[in-house]
Amino acid sequence: MKKIAAILLVLAASPAAYAKLPPPSAEAQARAAETAAKAAWSAKVAAYQLCQSQDRVAAIYFEQAKAAGKTTRAPMATAGCQDPGPFAYVRPEEKPREASGAHSPAGTATQPPSTGTPAADSKPKP
Repeated sequence: MKKIAAILLVLAASPAAYAKLPPPSAEAQARAAETAAKAAWSAKVAAYQLCQSQDRVAAIYFEQAKAAGKTTRAPMATAGCQDPGPFAYVRPEEKPREASGAHSPAGTATQPPSTGTPAADSKPKP
């Protein structure tokens, strides 16, 4: 009975977990973008270190195989290890609201679609 009560309690409280969160602030979005860039750079560093260690292991294998008198094939030609360099995050420039394209086109701003003449005057007379 206690298990059923516990399950019902969890099910009753679960809609609160689905509550809508407010949108993140501009500062929080900037921090998230920087964190994503740092994670991508860390992945590149990890791939570079893995490439270097694989090259060292292959070199040791070929060296030991030659010392043992075994014949080895030439190593497969692959792309070299690319060093990602130090982490450098360049924050994107914030565009002013006018440059964001969220307003009327320039033609509408200089010549509005409405005219100064009343609608009754612009209709042709029979």
